[in-house]
Formats: sequence, C-alpha cells, structure tokens
Amino acid sequence: MNLELAIFGIITGFSSGFFGIGGGTILVPLLLMLGYVMKEAVAISIMQMVFSSIYGSFLNAKKAKDVIKDGVILGIGGSFGGMISGYIVPNLSNEFLQYLFIAILIFSIIKIFYSPAIHTDKKETKNAYILLLIGAGIGILAMSIGVGGSILLTPILVGYLKYDLKAATALGLFFVIFSSIAGFISTSYQGQMLFVEGATVGIGSLIGVYFGIKVKDIVKATSYKNYVLLLNIIVLVIMLYKTI
Repeated sequence: MNLELAIFGIITGFSSGFFGIGGGTILVPLLLMLGYVMKEAVAISIMQMVFSSIYGSFLNAKKAKDVIKDGVILGIGGSFGGMISGYIVPNLSNEFLQYLFIAILIFSIIKIFYSPAIHTDKKETKNAYILLLIGAGIGILAMSIGVGGSILLTPILVGYLKYDLKAATALGLFFVIFSSIAGFISTSYQGQMLFVEGATVGIGSLIGVYFGIKVKDIVKATSYKNYVLLLNIIVLVIMLYKTI
C-alpha cells in the first residue's frame, strides 16, 4: 500500500507542478480506486497539498512575482474558508461530496474552454474585499472535496480577471499553500487526518513537482490550454465512473 501511495505522490506532484493544482483533482480519484472512501481521500489529499504547494510555489517564485499581491489576498480568504471546511465535511455524506466535485469540474471545463490562453486586453483589477470573498468561498468548497482550490480559482482568474493561463495556474498553486494549511489544521483538529498516508504521498509529490514545473516552462501557451482541458475531462470521466 505504501508503494502505491508513493507512486501516486509522484504522479500527483507532477500534475501539481505542471497544471498549478494542489493535486487533489488527480489524487482523490486515484485513492477512491485504491479503496479509500471519500473523506479518507480528502484527508490524504489535503496533507499532500501542503508539501506540493509550498515546494511548487518556491520553484515558481521568480516567474510569478507579479501576481503575488493578489495571491496573498486570495490566500488569506482561502485560509478562512479552509478552516471553516473542517466543520462542514463531517456533516456531509461521501456521495454529496463526490457530486460537488463533479459539478466543479464541469464548471472549470466550460470556463477554460471559452477563455483564451493569453489575454491581449488589460487584466481586470478587483478590490481586496472581493478577492477575500472569492478566496474564502473557494477555500470552503475546495477543502470540502480535497482539492487545493486552483481548479476553481484558475477559471475565475482567466475568465473574469483576465489572467494569462500560465500565470493563473502559478497563482493557483500559491493559493493552495494557504487553503491546504488551513484545511490541514482544521481536519487534524476534527480527528479526520491520516498522517502517515498523507506524508507518504506528500514526500513522493516533491519529486513530481520539480519535473512538472520544468515541463510546463517549455510548453507553448495554446498547447498548455489543451492539456489543462484534457486533465479536467479525464478526471471528470473517472469521477462519473466512480460515482454513478
């Protein structure tokens, strides 16, 4: 079992670095297929995200420094949302969480499909309160289904705030630091965390993150958009198969 978890960590880490996601989008379906129930998969995923998001954001730091300000504001909101999620998840059924995951995937696919990979017009500016509310809402939803939040944040950044897709995914991974740490604290406090399994996957993810970011940097923006869409569609199919 530990070998499978370590391998899942490497796969998840690569996806995290390349797509700018916390990794839960990949990891949760894999853990469900391995036999874990949704709440266990969520707990392992949250702990893994702490590892991958911190290391991935460190590697992204030089290229993403122009979006750090918005990221901090969104992240603070995400921290509050992530803390609240720990009180929500125990009161929801595994089936409801899986359907919520599916709905978020569908939203992301539609929004990214209709948004350009590179914006030629000026990026929209929003005040801090709006960014805080966006971050908090995403933090609640994301930690409730075991993802970092970038899968929902990225289409908002690209579709509404006019970020280029690669910049949005870098900011999304930075956001995951805040939401995942808050989710980790909250989930641990509620007695839902699986520490050994989460650490096993998290350590494996460090290897994957490094190579994921390296590959992302050399891929053209238009091709990158297609890869992001393909990822979301594959995960949606897996979740539909597992749920319905």
